[in-house]
Amino acid sequence: MEFSGLILILVFFLLLILNVPISFCIGISTAVAMLFSIDFIPATTTISQRMVGGLDSFALLAIPLFVLSGLLMGRGGVARKLIDCAMALIGMLPGGLALVNVMSCTLFGSISGSAVATTSAIGSFIIPEMEKKGYDRNFATAVTACASTTGMIIPPSNILIIYAIASGGVSVSALFVAGYLPGLLLASLLMIVCAGYAIKKGFPTEARLPLSFIVKKVIAAVPSLMLIFIIIGGILGGIFTATEAGAIAVFYSLILAVLVYKEVKVGELKEILLKAGEISAIVLLLIAASSAMSWMLSYENIPEIISKTLMTISENPLIILLIINLILIIVGAFMDMTQTVLIFTPIFLPVAESLGMSPLHFGIMMVLNLSIGLCSPPVGAVLFVGCSVGNTTIDKIIKPMVPLYIAMFIALMLVTYIPAISEFLPKAFGLY
Repeated sequence: MEFSGLILILVFFLLLILNVPISFCIGISTAVAMLFSIDFIPATTTISQRMVGGLDSFALLAIPLFVLSGLLMGRGGVARKLIDCAMALIGMLPGGLALVNVMSCTLFGSISGSAVATTSAIGSFIIPEMEKKGYDRNFATAVTACASTTGMIIPPSNILIIYAIASGGVSVSALFVAGYLPGLLLASLLMIVCAGYAIKKGFPTEARLPLSFIVKKVIAAVPSLMLIFIIIGGILGGIFTATEAGAIAVFYSLILAVLVYKEVKVGELKEILLKAGEISAIVLLLIAASSAMSWMLSYENIPEIISKTLMTISENPLIILLIINLILIIVGAFMDMTQTVLIFTPIFLPVAESLGMSPLHFGIMMVLNLSIGLCSPPVGAVLFVGCSVGNTTIDKIIKPMVPLYIAMFIALMLVTYIPAISEFLPKAFGLY
């Protein structure tokens, strides 16, 4: 590795230890490293060009749009409707409330696109209800935290858009469609764990509800669920792109939150817009800085060096993919998902492609992998929000999370080694 490459890594981790915001860690370390390879004026010019070029993508417009849509949905009374719908449909099964938890988190996550918002919105309703029915509060919190991550894989998902940019051209629409089967696989495995827990503890099943009541609750949730069908239906039907779907999602969420459910007042829109702008600005600055770092990593041949290093460990693709997954799981436990995708995609994607893995398959694997980090200590954002909502502590929910972690890891291994789980739907609809 060239000297400037070592400088980049050392400065980056030094700034990270000093608690400098991640965007500045990336930008400053890239600038310092570049000055060791290039003169001052060409270096600063290159950094500026790469940062601006990194944001010169129509697909990035979808990020602020889906962020705004998610905030509107989160404030618009959607959570209660989805919980009632899930309760009516599967509440009578073994572990009914736990299954309702997983299903509600999956539905709300796929609508809001935010695991943190899902944990807060669904958890505040379902965790107290589960405790009333005899479930351990720590288990209820653990289920909410793990199930909330399914929204990172099932569209609309901002992290899939970010991966599309970081990978250098994977279709956002293809990624959106590819996320459905892995997301549903993860939710199904979590449900199996919940059902097993309920059967082991001997929890009674909920009473069967009248068909008229079930229909009523499902109809009440239809306006919220329609967003999923509008977005994916429009993309598959060629009516609009994934970016244009973001604008439709904002319009639909606004109508739903303000006029249909009437949970958001017109006066509250200013606050929501400002929050959406703040979140989007943070993400876009991170993307800009990461674009410059990606160029620097490529300039120093760091991805190629890492690829050769991994090949010296083993020539077996199965082993190398397992190593990549383990590295990402460890990194994901310490870093935010967006940061990890932007930094490690340029490093590991060339390795995966050299093993015959498609960029689309790798992206779904990576996002599913990093979803585990969202609910893992020491810095998993979903874990902290879940503990806050569930009124418990991290050390108390780690034990009940172990079987859920195992289910998530099994889902990850299946997605890693069976490409069809990720690629079947995009190929079937001619998107990939």
